[in-house]
Amino acid sequence: MHSERESESDGTTSTATTRGPRESTTTMTVKRAMATMRRRSTATTNTTLFLTVLISLLAFLGFVPVFAPLPSLAFRNPPPPPHHRHRHNNVNGRKFEIEDDMFRKDGEPFQIIGGDLHYFRILPQHWEDRLLRAKALGLNTIQTYVPWNLHEPKPGKLVFSGIADLVSFLKLCQKLDLLVMLRPGPYICAEWDLGGFPAWLLAKKPALKLRSSDRAYLQLVERWWGVLLPKIAPLLYDIGGPIVMVQIENEFGSYGDDKEYLHHLVTLARAHLGKDIILYTTDGGTRETLMKGTNRGDAVFAAVDFSTGDEPWPIFKLQKQFNAPGKSPPLSSEFYTGWLTHWGEKIAKTDADFTASYLEKILSQNGSAVLYMAHGGTNFGFYNGANTGNTESDYQPDLTSYDYDAPIKESGDVDNPKFKAIRRVVEKFSPASLPSVLPDNEKAGFGPIQLQKTALLFDLLNMLDPADVVESENPLSMESVGQMFGFLLYVSEFGGKDYGSSLLISKVHDRAQVFISCPTEDNSGRPTYVGTIERWSNRALSLPNFRCGSNISLFVLVENMGRVNYGPYMFDEKGILSSVYLGGKVLRGWKMIPVPFHNLNEVPKISPILEVAYSGLIKASARKKLEHNAGNITKEPAFYVGRFSIDKVNQVKDTYLSFSGWGKGIAFVNEFNLGRFWPVKFFLISYMQLSLIVYCYGVVIGPFAVFWTSMRPLCPCSNPSSWGKSCGHI
Repeated sequence: MHSERESESDGTTSTATTRGPRESTTTMTVKRAMATMRRRSTATTNTTLFLTVLISLLAFLGFVPVFAPLPSLAFRNPPPPPHHRHRHNNVNGRKFEIEDDMFRKDGEPFQIIGGDLHYFRILPQHWEDRLLRAKALGLNTIQTYVPWNLHEPKPGKLVFSGIADLVSFLKLCQKLDLLVMLRPGPYICAEWDLGGFPAWLLAKKPALKLRSSDRAYLQLVERWWGVLLPKIAPLLYDIGGPIVMVQIENEFGSYGDDKEYLHHLVTLARAHLGKDIILYTTDGGTRETLMKGTNRGDAVFAAVDFSTGDEPWPIFKLQKQFNAPGKSPPLSSEFYTGWLTHWGEKIAKTDADFTASYLEKILSQNGSAVLYMAHGGTNFGFYNGANTGNTESDYQPDLTSYDYDAPIKESGDVDNPKFKAIRRVVEKFSPASLPSVLPDNEKAGFGPIQLQKTALLFDLLNMLDPADVVESENPLSMESVGQMFGFLLYVSEFGGKDYGSSLLISKVHDRAQVFISCPTEDNSGRPTYVGTIERWSNRALSLPNFRCGSNISLFVLVENMGRVNYGPYMFDEKGILSSVYLGGKVLRGWKMIPVPFHNLNEVPKISPILEVAYSGLIKASARKKLEHNAGNITKEPAFYVGRFSIDKVNQVKDTYLSFSGWGKGIAFVNEFNLGRFWPVKFFLISYMQLSLIVYCYGVVIGPFAVFWTSMRPLCPCSNPSSWGKSCGHI
């Protein structure tokens, strides 16, 4: 995906009022946790739904999957040399090729009318539904990326099941008579965390040079493609599968000009997939990007992309200069039907008739096009990407929603002007009648969900495994301590008389909540929220003056809001990446404490903290404390849990989940990580949709998040027109 287009109202913090020399429960809990940390050196009829919402009201909380400490990425043995795949007999003369500046399928001219639809942004239970809607739009080809980080979340740990079951998705395309253009990267962009690269690549020392001919990097690519490409080789078109083209890298001409790197990828792909498959590149439709991003000497087809509204045929004429004679069928491999949206921006929209008219300009002269996107889907879990502006600090994280204003909406709906306009155009050039259009999926409202606060983060630190805590003189990045997504809690302490009151963290990625605590009569040991430091508006914080008889504890909860996926600042480590200054002095002696949550592609492993969140079973003393503070809005990170039941399976329908009045956080349903929500700050319109479709006990539930500003219960609503209204009146 080409990505060049370029006051939170806080509640009152609750504090205990007990006076005296005895330390509070929280302080003792924290100290017990820290005391045990070992130092490590580091460089049916009823369907019940449990909804866990992890939030900090009006100040962000984050909880994320924790990975074990990273092993060395060095190979124990050198990777085996590439070898040609076993030869397969051609099936019934099947062949997809380029000849006379046109695509040919089994000898006949073929016009690609395709669309991007990403298996990893759709639950497997919805794959067939979305593909059928794509066919009804008139598409004959599906294009999809393959995100390396989804399939190898930890070095050597490969995942090809569930939402990562690529082979099943490809076979489903074949069953539905859809061709496939596969984009295996290794870099994909796609508004996906780190452009699809696994975050553990950032922990490699010395630092890898991603997207280059750096040998250490290429060894890891060889190892990854050595697993991936043999899986897809049996699904190539000439031997009976759906795959007609395989892309090399992604828009490399907008990044660099390392021809040795591109050539190596081509050689590796040929070794695994053979000489007959069409390999292709995609680059912006300018001479500079095509010069940098194409590989003329390797017989790789050069496709182009460009903004909708640009005249296509002058760009297709330029495209021919970067392909061999007779080998340049005009193809826009990313015809943009909409655009991405960052937090705080107005939802990107493009006019339906305008979009359809420019598609017709391509198709009417036998050009080919792939809609980006045909169906956007959702950035479940913690996999959303981000962009930057002219500087690294001009950070723009992407929404959980990836609706993209595509013709097939995030919820799967097709009863909209853009779907109808594009379908009318495609129908003019389709050699056969288009399939009938499926009706929109039925939706239902289930009334308000009352959530109960079950735990505060700082009361649960003693439940963490001390072996997962890392100590260091200076703060370490999240990747360095093995926590690839979400949040990391940094803890230090200082003497009140030895330091000033100004806290400065010059480089934090991406958002840090700051708390301090002191076991004095002024504070009673309860962590006090001080403020937030953000990557995009970094500023010093002024700490309140505490009269402490001992050192003051400093807590900095840092959120990874998604790694940059495009541009020069892609090497995007997370956490505190600089020294921490207090009163102008460097603060040393840090503990990095992970708070475990599983991500999208991980089998849920219930940690003690998650058990507390789901069951609400916590110690009696903590329960009393929570009940005592139940009437107060707190800025301290907290767990909230609710549940609702659906009487019969046939009553289970898609729904919309409203977070009206909530702060920033993460939602889980039956242990499925839906993704982030943030309705208050950094938002410029009155509401926004956030598709959170989940699968539960054999039936599909489709929550939808809506952002509003007044405090209400969570509300599963039946349709977007009800957003912002009382749950009891929808």
